[in-house]
Amino acid sequence: MFVKICGITNEDDALLAVAMGADAVGFIFAPSQRQIAPQKVYDITRRLPPEILTVGVFRNEVPSRVIEIADRAGVKAVQLHGRETPEQTKQVAARFRWVIKAFAAGDDELPVADQYGTDMILMDAPDPGSGKVFDWNLAGDAPSQMKLILAGGLTPDNVAGAIKEVEPWGVDVATGVEKEPGRKDPIALMRFIENAKEAAPEQYLGEDEGPYNWDFE
Repeated sequence: MFVKICGITNEDDALLAVAMGADAVGFIFAPSQRQIAPQKVYDITRRLPPEILTVGVFRNEVPSRVIEIADRAGVKAVQLHGRETPEQTKQVAARFRWVIKAFAAGDDELPVADQYGTDMILMDAPDPGSGKVFDWNLAGDAPSQMKLILAGGLTPDNVAGAIKEVEPWGVDVATGVEKEPGRKDPIALMRFIENAKEAAPEQYLGEDEGPYNWDFE
């Protein structure tokens, strides 16, 4: 079960998420309470183990700017969390091996997400960043062959139920493990990752339980 902890704003939280077993950490470059500067992200990412996927999160930014900021920040992956077109997404995917295209629940584009040139997609609440739960059944609109990451309103208490219902490839959380905007709660973080990993669907369990090498390829 792929677990991404998003909205990281400081090195302590990044290292804590890694120590607790997170597979990825996300840094928000779009306007947000959790927005962080590229240079600060670079200072954090160079301290993280290579098996951790570092993700820069953008919203409605032009591809050239996405690529420039992500390169400066030293992240391995990019998450496009706005109304980016398939063409814009493919431009970014031509530069970054790992691209996550986010869609709001109920988005008309979700059923054709396989036209965006990436195999990793994220389904979020209609109001991203709100921390509100939505109808998880809407995940059924996503193309079945894609790696679906579920986000929006997840907490340590409901993540196992969400995984059981949706059977996603991964989960993503920001507000659900915070003690205040931009600051993680260590206990909530630990419980979320533990509960998510324990609830992993059988199809995502394999013989190789070691860390994935995101630098491969």
